[in-house]
Amino acid sequence: MKPIVKKILVAISGSNSSINASKYAIMLAKTFKWELVALYVIDTSTIKELLLSKIFIEEESDDFEKNLEANGKRYLDYVEELAKNKSVKVKKVLKRGGIASMIMETSTDEDCDLIIMGGWEVNRSKRDLISKAHMDLLMDSKKSVLIVKEEEVENLYKKFR
Repeated sequence: MKPIVKKILVAISGSNSSINASKYAIMLAKTFKWELVALYVIDTSTIKELLLSKIFIEEESDDFEKNLEANGKRYLDYVEELAKNKSVKVKKVLKRGGIASMIMETSTDEDCDLIIMGGWEVNRSKRDLISKAHMDLLMDSKKSVLIVKEEEVENLYKKFR
């Protein structure tokens, strides 16, 4: 029988919940011998909206995008180090565009069977509980989506061999 899942994609944003999702994905990848892809999306669609609404000027948006790219590379390197600590290989992908659309595009391009994301942050207001990217992904993805909400991921990851 063909396995249902062979390759997983974890979406990284730099939030604590996305780092927990990465640790969870690393443990799943090792346990089930799945391939792992880590994706960071530079949200250029929001930057364009900020430009159009005159919240940013062109120069500010360029600087902001460069900062997001540097952060993305740093977070992907961190996830790679976490994976290496558990003897798991990870393919790092950095893309520009809308978050949900780039996650779905990458899951297709990389032939991933499952998308893993962090849950929304507890300290957010009720109206922000499910971000637009989470909602769009849950509604539009053709792939299964796993939202990691496990509170003890850090402890599980530390103990995991």
